Amino acid sequence: MGFPRPILDPPGLPAPRSTRPTRTSCLSDFLPGVCSCAQSAVKPSGTLSPSNLDSMEIDGNGGGRRMSIYLKGRLVMRCVGGPTPETPSLVLILFCKERLDLTLRLCGAKDKEKTETKKRILHLKGDRKDFEFVKTSLAAEGFDVVYDINGREADEVKPILDALPKLEQFIYCSSAGVYLKSELLPHFETDAVDPKSRHKGKLETESSLDSRGVNWTSLRPVYIYGPLNYNPVEEWFFHRLKAGRPIPIPNSGIQITQLGHVKDLARAFVTVLGNPKASKQVYNISGSKYVTFDGLARACAKAAGFPEPEIVHYNPKEFDFGKKKAFPFRDQHFFASIEKAQRELGWTPEFGLVDGLADSYNLDFGRGTFRKAADFSTDDIILGKSFVLQT
Repeated sequence: MGFPRPILDPPGLPAPRSTRPTRTSCLSDFLPGVCSCAQSAVKPSGTLSPSNLDSMEIDGNGGGRRMSIYLKGRLVMRCVGGPTPETPSLVLILFCKERLDLTLRLCGAKDKEKTETKKRILHLKGDRKDFEFVKTSLAAEGFDVVYDINGREADEVKPILDALPKLEQFIYCSSAGVYLKSELLPHFETDAVDPKSRHKGKLETESSLDSRGVNWTSLRPVYIYGPLNYNPVEEWFFHRLKAGRPIPIPNSGIQITQLGHVKDLARAFVTVLGNPKASKQVYNISGSKYVTFDGLARACAKAAGFPEPEIVHYNPKEFDFGKKKAFPFRDQHFFASIEKAQRELGWTPEFGLVDGLADSYNLDFGRGTFRKAADFSTDDIILGKSFVLQT
């Protein structure tokens, strides 16, 4: 499906880049999906940082998943708050499919603030798979920094790099799912990777960035959780807790995994901007604690104020669920070390697991919102057999 070429300067937006006055902008805690920071004619320093980007425009590109929403959120709030000494005239250019109103609502903007903010934000609605559109749109402005949050294949990066030959930094959201399954844990950034994993496109993207000689940084989250989670991680548990149902967990329930809050992940993306230590580096990003499957069920109950749940263990090999997924996590130990990010970037998670789950519940599921309706069909199969065995 094609998209019309955007009008780059509708009424209410600042003048085109070539005529805009020099201004100093400061990145906040969150940035959008694929975003680019454009400098003005003068830059006080030879290196990029959140404090020395004179003129900043943000371009969000792609599917607009939850990470993109949160990243845009904080920058939008900078606009909502009006000019400051750090951001006298911050302009955002968002390139994504989602509606801008969703970001403004997420930020808690009032009606008057929404009106004023929209005057300072340009929303380019497009599809990153339309490579010519992407290339033409980005080349027209000549951005310095790209944040690619939802890229999955290496061919999606080529038009961006072709459009921006003077790009100073490409910051990419990869996945800890690229690591080869191992009995030696946690995963470190130097561990072997699996070229056959379902995330192989992200591995190929990292290789492509490196081969093009780009100053790149790649972050590898483990499981991401938090409000507006499109992946039913904590939501899967909340549905069962709210319904007062037992929670079926495969095998022993002592499989160890790891979750990282979306807001902590977004902070990490800001931290690597212009950071020379992050040049051509990979960082694992997640929470500081590991948790068992059983422990996660209890943590969700505690965070949401439910009684401790009844947990039923089952052997997945004894069941045929068809194409349905009976449990939201891979049935294995899966966690990664975040020591490198803490040591080199000075970044550390702010959310503990229970606090983070409470944040997710209170701002999302607890308000009656969720991404997927409850489906207990696989639970009923498991619990039905378990009841027969117990009887």
